[in-house]
Amino acid sequence: MNTAAPAAAPALTPTTRALAWCLHLLVIGLLALAVGRAVTGDRPYAGLIVAAAAACGLVYAVGPVLPGVRRSRRAAALWLAAVGACWLVLLALSPDAVWVAFPLYFLQLHLLPRVGWAAVAATAAAAIAGFAAHQHSFSPAMAIGPALGAAVAVTVVWGYQALYRESEHRRQLIEELTVTRADLAAAQHTAGVLAERDRLAREIHDTLAQGLSSIQLLLRAAERALPHTQQNAARYVEQARQAAVDNLAEARRFVAALTPPTLEGTTLAGALQRLCTTTSARHRLTVRFHLTGDPAPLATAHEVALLRIAQSALANTVRHAQAITADVTLSYLGDRIALDVVDDGRGFDPTRLPAPDLEAGGFGLAVMRARAQALGGTLTVESAPGHGTSLSARLSLTPPAETEPEARP
Repeated sequence: MNTAAPAAAPALTPTTRALAWCLHLLVIGLLALAVGRAVTGDRPYAGLIVAAAAACGLVYAVGPVLPGVRRSRRAAALWLAAVGACWLVLLALSPDAVWVAFPLYFLQLHLLPRVGWAAVAATAAAAIAGFAAHQHSFSPAMAIGPALGAAVAVTVVWGYQALYRESEHRRQLIEELTVTRADLAAAQHTAGVLAERDRLAREIHDTLAQGLSSIQLLLRAAERALPHTQQNAARYVEQARQAAVDNLAEARRFVAALTPPTLEGTTLAGALQRLCTTTSARHRLTVRFHLTGDPAPLATAHEVALLRIAQSALANTVRHAQAITADVTLSYLGDRIALDVVDDGRGFDPTRLPAPDLEAGGFGLAVMRARAQALGGTLTVESAPGHGTSLSARLSLTPPAETEPEARP
């Protein structure tokens, strides 16, 4: 209410500044009224009334200027006591000073939050007693004005404080909501970055890394064939070149986030058949493809995942299994689809796999399992030293509604 409020009081806003100026004008107007009635009414002690009103106005005007009054409740209380003392002197001289009690109520409630109610009651009692003394009698009607003014002041200040607390509560909620939204946006951004990083890692592992590994094996075979069997060496080099061309196409599609080239213009079964044929032609491994069940339309994500799993599984067979034959089986099982890759290689102990390493690799199974689980499927591996390896991926033909992509014919 008053610009003389200490630091602990609510911060001033344009509305509270306007209210403070209205309070200042009210005090000045009521003091001027007392002075005017004393001068024009030819009342006794007119000079003293003017002096007391001037002193009261001067003390009141000093308060907003003093920095101590703004920062300390004790200083504000002392200033308010000085204003009250001047007002009591004026009240003793003029009954018109009783109306100055009304703005004093607001000052006391605003600057004395703990004892403001008692100060208002004391001020109202003093106003009633002073007015009765000037009238040389007392009647209940004399108490109505000061008491009603005190009740109005208490109600207004109480309502203002309630509104201020509600406003502060809403401001805090808005700040918390803003912070929460910022944290949520940062978390979503981080989650998106991690998801994209995971997707890039899977794609690179299943395309470029496997292709480069295949090129390395072919060039090593060509190196062994030279210089004695140049024809075989030339065949290995040609296959390496073709592998580089295929992987370049994969990389371009990968950057553009398009469907893998091996799935363009064909079905998943056709892409797997071509993968088996290419692997058999490039490496000393006979890969056979089998299709069981009635083919059904698949979501693109399912086709890509199963193709990548098959590529990664055969790449592991070529690099590690030392197998002679491998069988890739695509099975449509009603509401599910299964991909099985079985080889007759040297096998391994699935419980004793080495940790993935940037130099040695070892990310294949983890990537394949992540692909299957991302679509709500499973991936199981059965193997034993000397008994080959069987890898099986199972996916549902009905992906979750929120992640279901458009089905490919």
